Amino acid sequence: MTALALLFDGVSVVYPRAERAALDDVTVEAPAGRVTAVVGPNGSGKSSLVRALLGRVPLARGRVLVDGKDARAMLPRERAQLVAELPQREEPAFPLPVRDYVALGRLPHGARWGGPTAGDRAAVERARADAGVEEFADRMTDALSGGEWQRVRLARALAQEAGALVLDEPTTFLDVAHEMALFELADRAAREGRAVLLVSHTLNLVARFAAHVVLLHRGRVAASGPPDAVMDGATLERVYEWPLVVTRDPAVGAPALVPLRGRRRAP
Repeated sequence: MTALALLFDGVSVVYPRAERAALDDVTVEAPAGRVTAVVGPNGSGKSSLVRALLGRVPLARGRVLVDGKDARAMLPRERAQLVAELPQREEPAFPLPVRDYVALGRLPHGARWGGPTAGDRAAVERARADAGVEEFADRMTDALSGGEWQRVRLARALAQEAGALVLDEPTTFLDVAHEMALFELADRAAREGRAVLLVSHTLNLVARFAAHVVLLHRGRVAASGPPDAVMDGATLERVYEWPLVVTRDPAVGAPALVPLRGRRRAP
């Protein structure tokens, strides 16, 4: 695993027939050895940032760099060797045993005609253990609960052993214990030297674990910096359009958002 950095440099994305840009001159840096979180309300542009990295949307302006190289100029296999992604949504084309699905994470590293190496098998075993999916390694993917499937997808991303880990809403379907375990795992990946880019709605967990937070609002950067700087009550209330207060997490002292009962809004 090679240490590397991700850089979104002045990125703008405009979808056809959209009233405004999904991303408008957004700059985010995710260096090696740090958890960088991107947060914001629905429709703020968080997932568009991930799609831009993976070349799934064209850029109107700006560039996305992986280890200093233009991500759009990379072949998918080359990019997958450097960046492992847990997308927000994903369904396999057909059911697979969990152990085989996790092993797909080694495909970017394999020889064209060769079978799995001892190193591949060791990487898959480590990924299954780290994601906590060993107990159902022999089950089929279509027999998993939502939370189990999310953990299996995480295991496949970990098996890539890439220098950057991109997690798009990774705690979907997870209970409290597994939410915490995932954030702990992201923190450990960063301390081991990976660049970790975490897209999340869970601001209070982000404030505990991220070293740097980027708050998006309507496709633009509304705030950027350490959690204490971004978790500002007035800023968050303006962005999320809901009354709230920011207090302190009694366990670790990180800033914590507490939404207030107030005016009703349509979901």
